[in-house]
Amino acid sequence: MAYDATGLRRYELSDAQWDRIADLMPRSNPRGGGVWRDHRQVVDGLMWKLNTGAQWRDIPERYGPWQTIYERFVRWRYDGLFERILDRLRLQLDADGRIDVDLWCIDGTSIRASRSAAGGGKRGARTSRPTTRSAAPAGASGPKSIW
Repeated sequence: MAYDATGLRRYELSDAQWDRIADLMPRSNPRGGGVWRDHRQVVDGLMWKLNTGAQWRDIPERYGPWQTIYERFVRWRYDGLFERILDRLRLQLDADGRIDVDLWCIDGTSIRASRSAAGGGKRGARTSRPTTRSAAPAGASGPKSIW
């Protein structure tokens, strides 16, 4: 296991970090039914996944089923939970004087890939000659000379 200097597992939230966002978490399961898995465990699993870049199925079992973490991630993203968390953290940093408003920005640039990146051809690009009926039988026969 990889632990940081505070003794926490890498990518998991400390108690102080969790306390900053805990009250923003949903109170109950909106679908009704059973009790939800602990939000902190799910957030720690989500942090692990996002920091490592691993596949959803590779999330360690200590965080719970990967399907639970994925479903919660999708639901929270749709509900705007992450925006509320970021707003709170930004406001706290600003109140502490830790944000230089002249430098504060989030890059939302959208870069469009070229057509060739998607496998399409470029306009005006040369294409290979089409195979004609007369060339096809000649290509199927054996070599005419030996080097």
